[in-house]
Amino acid sequence: MAHRVVDAGVDVSKPWLDVALWPTRETTRVSRDAAGLSELASWLTLHEVGRIGVEASGGYEREVIDTLQALGFDVLLLNPLRVRRFAQAKGRLAKNDRADARTIAQFVSVMVDTPQPARRRELDPLVEHLTLRRQLLDWSTDCTNQLEHLKNDGLRATIERQKARFEDVLATIEAKLAKLIAEHDDWSALSRRLRTVPGVGPVLAQTLIALLPELGTLSGRAITSLVGLAPFDHDSGKYAGERHIKGGRSEVRNVLYMAMLSAKQHNPLIAAFATRLAGKKFKVIMVACMHKLLVMLNAMVRDGADWRTNAA
Repeated sequence: MAHRVVDAGVDVSKPWLDVALWPTRETTRVSRDAAGLSELASWLTLHEVGRIGVEASGGYEREVIDTLQALGFDVLLLNPLRVRRFAQAKGRLAKNDRADARTIAQFVSVMVDTPQPARRRELDPLVEHLTLRRQLLDWSTDCTNQLEHLKNDGLRATIERQKARFEDVLATIEAKLAKLIAEHDDWSALSRRLRTVPGVGPVLAQTLIALLPELGTLSGRAITSLVGLAPFDHDSGKYAGERHIKGGRSEVRNVLYMAMLSAKQHNPLIAAFATRLAGKKFKVIMVACMHKLLVMLNAMVRDGADWRTNAA
């Protein structure tokens, strides 16, 4: 008789971890600290768990994943939206920690059929600095928007000082990002290669290194799907609807969009491609150019080629 494979789902919150097994349905709860993780590892070993699914939950999941992976467990970082939609498809409308853990465990068992890469914990400092950079830009933009409507001189002075502080911190963060890249030989070499492409600046290079470590390891179709740049059909019978992009890594996609504004002006391949699409909607052209640029960058990293060599 074949040995039954047991998968686990872990619902992570600030104080504790709710854990459920599938298909055996055992559950447990442990504290989210060193003692709780040790207890959890013993429990998982006792039940001969194969794979463990953990949803991304704002950073609380990092210590859980790192600890369990260091102990030899196969831990998968899951997209919460996919898990939630899986629950809805199963007709599970209730949402609580124990039910979520059971849904995660079943999701791993049913939906995950390919090996998942281990979490790259060495990227954490880069990811954290990029996240703060993005937040500082948003806060600075908020200040700019407020200043458009404020008439009171005292209030304007307060917001202007706040905006100046955000910009000072932003400059510090950007210098730190450059330092982090320079201190890591692999990142430095990859950044240099990516930036041989006209239109690819330091922010896009840093974003791809930190938030798209799969670059160069997947096919062009797979890497664009991962970022959310692969258009999906919307057809039914004789009806052929517009194609739309959805899902994926929005942080990468947003930075690609900004880089494309420059690439369309300074990258001859992208500029020529955009010209051939003249007449289509602006957003359609932008998405198509972002798709082309990402496929190009993916091929360069895969082949170990700079842009000029790649283009030739």
